[in-house]
Amino acid sequence: MRASLLVMAAILLPGASLHAHPPVPADLILHHGKIWTVAHHQPEAEAIALWRDRILAVGTNREIQTLAGPQTKQIDLQGRRVLPGFHDCHVHLLGSGMRLAQVALKDAADEEEFGRRLRAFDQKLPRDRWLLGGDWDHDRTFKGVLPTAALLDRYVSKDRPVFLRRYDGHMAVVNTRALQMARITAATPDPPGGEIHRQPGSKEPTGVLRDNAMDRVEALLPPPSKEEIAEGVRAALTEAHRLGVTTVQDMDGSAAGTRRELLRLYQHLARTEQLGLRIDLYWPLAAWQDLAKLGLEQGLGTEWVQLGGLKGFVDGSLGSSTARMFRPYAHEPKNAGVFVTPLAKLQEYILAADQAGLQVAVHAIGDRANAELLDIFQEVIRRHGPRERRFRIEHAQHLRPQDYRRFRDLGVIPSMQPYHIIDDGRWAEGRIGRERCASSYACRSLLDAGARLAFGSDWSVAPLSPLLGIDAAVHRRTLDSKNPKGWFPEQKITVQEAITAYTLSAAYAGFHEKSRGSLEAGKLADLVVLSRDLLAEQERDHIARTEVVLTIVGGKIVYQKK
Repeated sequence: MRASLLVMAAILLPGASLHAHPPVPADLILHHGKIWTVAHHQPEAEAIALWRDRILAVGTNREIQTLAGPQTKQIDLQGRRVLPGFHDCHVHLLGSGMRLAQVALKDAADEEEFGRRLRAFDQKLPRDRWLLGGDWDHDRTFKGVLPTAALLDRYVSKDRPVFLRRYDGHMAVVNTRALQMARITAATPDPPGGEIHRQPGSKEPTGVLRDNAMDRVEALLPPPSKEEIAEGVRAALTEAHRLGVTTVQDMDGSAAGTRRELLRLYQHLARTEQLGLRIDLYWPLAAWQDLAKLGLEQGLGTEWVQLGGLKGFVDGSLGSSTARMFRPYAHEPKNAGVFVTPLAKLQEYILAADQAGLQVAVHAIGDRANAELLDIFQEVIRRHGPRERRFRIEHAQHLRPQDYRRFRDLGVIPSMQPYHIIDDGRWAEGRIGRERCASSYACRSLLDAGARLAFGSDWSVAPLSPLLGIDAAVHRRTLDSKNPKGWFPEQKITVQEAITAYTLSAAYAGFHEKSRGSLEAGKLADLVVLSRDLLAEQERDHIARTEVVLTIVGGKIVYQKK
């Protein structure tokens, strides 16, 4: 071990002589802990030494103490579990931060509570503002019945436009004022890849808009100001630090002007050492030329802020009944979902982006959406030849069993959000039946097929907390408490597998495995300390009640539980 410490010192100090110089003193040492490194060659350790923004060494308490100097800060972990910093493969950082200041309706128990929250928010909001946010869940609040413009009109001032998204982001309800402003009437046709929900026996709009039908209203929304963007990002950073998230892939879907302002803000915060979170900003796939014209390829940037990834869409969502399926929905026999992007156009985008050296990640939820996307990826590989491209399918929720192995064979990463298992599991069988649900959220089957599973949250669609995600993947207990032994328990994975999906495999999905995702000498000093030992057998039933007590990013403490 002593020799390896000296070698690490030589690596961290370019030009240093291995025999002429002792190891540099560590800036920070954490000792007397249970460190799971997620590295196969040294999975467990007692202590870790950090120097500047890097890991100096990992080992026993005695070995690591040899790196202490007069100025070294030391933290006694008192037996607590340490893991690599969590890496979230799929967030919407700005929107999620801004939603923390918007009306929240997802957990409204019934219409009365829904209306009370709307009325209270309407009364405190300046009169010239849109009422936004919501994240409503009609399965929870209205027993599966969709809200309407007439419902909103009862609780919100008639002159205020309202745009409230369902929590999956693929459906919204607007009030009568917003319908008028967007000129959505009985004569308005459904757009490609979207649907204007109509009143029974009529073409009059109810106020519910699915997928691309939301565009007419979204085009009217005022862009956020610089101040609102800054406030939203700072709120999101605080939440990430509290939950032990040290890297995110930000699948921002903002308008071009907002994206540019967001990128400038990320760079400013990184330059002034205020960021404390490593961010890969993914650009919309349809705007791939914005990056390609500048000669950008995957991974351009710093250890804090990078570009080079693109995010596209195949279909909608299961909750909004717009995920594209091979067979119709059980509750809507004439509906099999939508292609949000025409397949020919999607293939055109992916071919061009891949030719430009950009990484491509595409949202696909329905079984047909996933199968068609795998076909497109296969065709791109055939035309352009093999290379380390790491195509990603975001969500990969509903699959045919014959498609599991294709992820491995094509090198496609299933970028999944395990909290959706226990959330959607409340109602998914009512949408597509039990047979198709058996191959949904198929974490175990994908791992067994050799796929490299990467996890994230889809925040704010689901909570940002990786610990809640790990609990969902391990136990699969739905939020309605109806599946205490797990919803389709054969798809459970182990705690170690779930942690790996949130750390090293997630880093791999972003081309970061050489610098992040495991606690090894020379890698970035990003780690978390937990209140419970997730790997202890007696603690595994309490994963969801575990808390982050310390978050370190780049060797600096960014969160410490009081």
